Amino acid sequence: MTGQKKADKSGDGPIIIKKYANRRLYNTAKSSYVTLEDLSEMVRAGKDFAVFDAKSGDDITRSVLTQIIVEEEGKDQNMLPTNFLREIIKLYGDPLQGMVPGYLDATMQNFAKNQEQLRQAFATGNPMQGFEALTRQNMEWFEGAMRMFSPFGGGASDKRSAEEDAANDLEALQQQLKDVQEQLEKLSKK
Repeated sequence: MTGQKKADKSGDGPIIIKKYANRRLYNTAKSSYVTLEDLSEMVRAGKDFAVFDAKSGDDITRSVLTQIIVEEEGKDQNMLPTNFLREIIKLYGDPLQGMVPGYLDATMQNFAKNQEQLRQAFATGNPMQGFEALTRQNMEWFEGAMRMFSPFGGGASDKRSAEEDAANDLEALQQQLKDVQEQLEKLSKK
């Protein structure tokens, strides 16, 4: 099997899932068949796994995770806005395509960090304080992300235009954050 990873003997490696031609998924750690729903639960539980085609040995983890997302979206669990999906599709074949995975990964990691802070703020009964800190952190992260693209600017007029665009984007983001803050205030009063 060509691309297949091996789980550590210590059990620290990813759980190996094999996908057979009949579309069945087999968890080698538990010696049992699993469903996409089972794999979804494993992700939620923080369990690492890798999925391999049983015949070719190819790593098909990304494809299976995408299937899970499609299934969840089909259950009216819509998290991916239509415009977001269109923008992702537009980026396939674009010269910036290579930058997208890293950017999205960093964005999701930042969101996961913020998600825990918001949960803690709600648990302490003071969601606004947590949201304000979160807003500051997000603004710093956004400014850093905008600086990441500055090497692509050309002359002074391009730099000014890029700075104006960044300022406009920042202003729009601040307005969105203000709107969300107002919604949170309304929710906390209920």
